[in-house]
Amino acid sequence: MRTMRTAKFDPAAFLANAGPGRRIIHVNPRQVFFSQGDQADSVFYLQKGRAKVTVLSSSGKEATIGLFSTGDFIGEEALAAPVARRLATAAAISDCTVLEIDREEMIRVMHEEHAFSDRFLEFLLVRTMRAQADLVDQLFNSSEKRLARILLLMAEYGKPSEPKTLIPPITQETLAEMIGTTRSRVSFFMNRFRKLGLVEYNGRIKVHKSLLSALLRDQLPGGESHKSSSGKSTQTCASSRRQFERNGTALDSADFLQCVLSGADA
Repeated sequence: MRTMRTAKFDPAAFLANAGPGRRIIHVNPRQVFFSQGDQADSVFYLQKGRAKVTVLSSSGKEATIGLFSTGDFIGEEALAAPVARRLATAAAISDCTVLEIDREEMIRVMHEEHAFSDRFLEFLLVRTMRAQADLVDQLFNSSEKRLARILLLMAEYGKPSEPKTLIPPITQETLAEMIGTTRSRVSFFMNRFRKLGLVEYNGRIKVHKSLLSALLRDQLPGGESHKSSSGKSTQTCASSRRQFERNGTALDSADFLQCVLSGADA
């Protein structure tokens, strides 16, 4: 009697296609995926595009707490409890193609398919590291250095793929919210970056790799030297910087990314 083989599960195919408990939706710029306070009954996978997550205080003040790009999950708090509420609002920055996965289907595939649960766990670990780096950035770095870091993250420097030097449209107000300063300060820093040839902008911001080099060397204009609390040694960060300068593009090494995210001296 011949034994039938079960087709091997492919996480990439699962996340690329609609099926039972999951659907593909298209979201226009500024359109929301979900709003703060909504019932959290699904998880979103960003197939294409850029999105942001914001929170609104009881006094009406809004803050941007996260930026997301292709390959990220959004709204994973839906997995925490059968009846949960959204803690923030997610909205598209650019045209987005999104796979919405029902909570029950997400839990099922995580339990049954180790390849998928491994991928999701990797995403959560990277997200946790990013949140820690964000906190370090807010505590120890100047607002100018925080702005440089946000621009580099939006350009996807430090990811395995080639960086996208032209970042999605974003207002100075949003940048100010993200780094905890005023719009006028962001305007001042952006003008200074532009005069130094670190960025260009005419409606859209173009980030040059020279900004990354300046950040790694801790040579932003008028910036003070800030020691990293990440535990990375100066020698490790300097080695990553030398690799960057040889290759001309960002690397996918964890040491390099951690140095950039935490603002470690190089």
